[in-house]
Amino acid sequence: MLHTKFSKEMENIQGKVVAITGASSGIGEAIAHHLSAMGAKVVLGARRVDKLKSIVESIASGGGQAVYQKLDVTNTEEVVAFANFAVQQFGTLDVMVNNAGLMPLSMINSYKIEEWHRMIDVNIKGVLHGIAAALPIFEAKDSGQFVNITSVGDRWVGPTSTVYSATKFAVRAISEGLRQEVSGNIRVTLVAPGATESELAESISDPDLKKLAIEKFRTDLLPASAIARAVGYAISQPTDIDVNEIVVRPTAQKSF
Repeated sequence: MLHTKFSKEMENIQGKVVAITGASSGIGEAIAHHLSAMGAKVVLGARRVDKLKSIVESIASGGGQAVYQKLDVTNTEEVVAFANFAVQQFGTLDVMVNNAGLMPLSMINSYKIEEWHRMIDVNIKGVLHGIAAALPIFEAKDSGQFVNITSVGDRWVGPTSTVYSATKFAVRAISEGLRQEVSGNIRVTLVAPGATESELAESISDPDLKKLAIEKFRTDLLPASAIARAVGYAISQPTDIDVNEIVVRPTAQKSF
């Protein structure tokens, strides 16, 4: 029975063309590996081309299909080119995974204004750019799926997470509004990870705060593969089922 279920999930993913932003490490990399193993054709985008090349080579060595293109999600033209690259390489685009994100936590009165702007540019505008790039492709064929990766910070805010959480609240609102505005054949899924293995804490510029975040909030971490499986679950559903939100936390994480 379990084998049959897994086969059905593979059947619904196999052959789909999936574009993934922020794919050079962490959750994005895990999604690429998981979906390619399920038979998807994956298109990886990020700024670190050397990392992308290594991941694509690893996927290809395992028999999967993957390509990559350098991508800065803050650049509208680059994101449009990325979506079009997927179509050029594989003939279509079925899923856009908006995964790129930053988490430079800080107290408001630290006035890290450049970091605020960077989070807004990547975490909010980057998702909007992904939507603007993929939606015309989806609308032309009246099918497709957006998977927007947020955080449990999209429903919780606390000291140091004010601006970060604000960007994730925004993506949650954008995802819900998008779901209501698009065709009944285009799906929108939001995946909100709890504490997960990633490089997010590396973007915290205050060394004392980084140490505190790692010690207090970056323990009992989910493997990135857990989020990849959640994404795979949402994509694998029959076309008339739209999984709107998935929240995944470590069992030990009881709050935020």
